[in-house]
Amino acid sequence: MGSEPQTSPEANEPDGTTRRDDPLARTASASGKPPDVATSLLRVAGANVFPIPPPLYYVAAMGTGILLHRLVPLKIPFRAITVPTGAAVLSGGLAFNFAAVITVVTHKTTLVPHRRVATLITTGIYRVSRNPMYTGLALAVVGASLLARTWWPLILLPAALLAVRQLAIEPEERYLTEHFGSLYTDYQVRVRRWL
Repeated sequence: MGSEPQTSPEANEPDGTTRRDDPLARTASASGKPPDVATSLLRVAGANVFPIPPPLYYVAAMGTGILLHRLVPLKIPFRAITVPTGAAVLSGGLAFNFAAVITVVTHKTTLVPHRRVATLITTGIYRVSRNPMYTGLALAVVGASLLARTWWPLILLPAALLAVRQLAIEPEERYLTEHFGSLYTDYQVRVRRWL
């Protein structure tokens, strides 16, 4: 009776990311089901996040803030300072998002929180923030609020950040801890959640 070769549950990629060997995928392929069906069923299991996409919380803060400003204006003064500062902060937030998306796509893992994560990314922009997309969106709201010269989106932003933390980030962190174990918890110690 022969034994199966042992495979490491974690494989370090040349770019510094870590890919987990998925025992469920091996089980599904051993079951005799076509790989495309088995694999597609396994790939949908990810973090148990609330079904509203996290970017919508930021859009809600900005949009509601603009509507409130039309009803009860809370104007930010010093246009000569706030407009260029807003443009710089907005650009920085969008750059954060762009860098994060490119990194995720390059490492062939998912942008969708409730989908299975194939790779733990700890390089590039992910060395600065564990959640660069959410951080970038927050910066974008700050910048857009300065450009629009209204306090309302800034007043509403903490509610959006709280919703994102509780409904998206915390479930994602639980999932990543279960999926990657000490690799993720060590990463949590090294890199902040936001900035």
